[in-house]
Amino acid sequence: MVQPAPGILLIADPFLKDPNFKRSVVFLCEHQNEGSFGFVLNKTFTYTLDELMSGFDGHELPVFVGGPVQPDTIHFLHQYPHLIPDGFEVAPGIYWGGDLEVVKTLINSNIIDADHIRFFIGYSGWSNGQLTGELEEKSWITAEATTNLVFHDKPGNIWKDSLRHLGGDYEMMVNYPLDPQFN
Repeated sequence: MVQPAPGILLIADPFLKDPNFKRSVVFLCEHQNEGSFGFVLNKTFTYTLDELMSGFDGHELPVFVGGPVQPDTIHFLHQYPHLIPDGFEVAPGIYWGGDLEVVKTLINSNIIDADHIRFFIGYSGWSNGQLTGELEEKSWITAEATTNLVFHDKPGNIWKDSLRHLGGDYEMMVNYPLDPQFN
């Protein structure tokens, strides 16, 4: 198992019951003794970006539910460090945040490809020791993130494709039922 760190995926155990994280994949952006945070990659929000924020008119970009913490905030991951200043490299080729006004200009000018930027409402957070406890309980499977998984063209497939990426016994988990009682 890969230790939690920035750039690691947390793949929900097939039987994890928490409704916030059932069959989810979280991209960790920060992991320290004080706590951890990241974004759920595969839960699409009801509204598109242009419905949530001004300045994106006509750009119906999907927004993902990053997690249950601060659901009134917008965050983004991208692959444009040369165009979007002030972003933080979390993993090779994957950047968190940056100048949102620049992002608006780039999107409205059709300079950046929507396949290389992801918007999130809220985030997933863990207090000191909480994530470690969940890992010890085997609630999560960890894996190195890849740009193909973080910016997957079919977000609904990220959970299954993350397990397939690990191969071996993990690959068999994609067919596990939601509730083992129905097996």
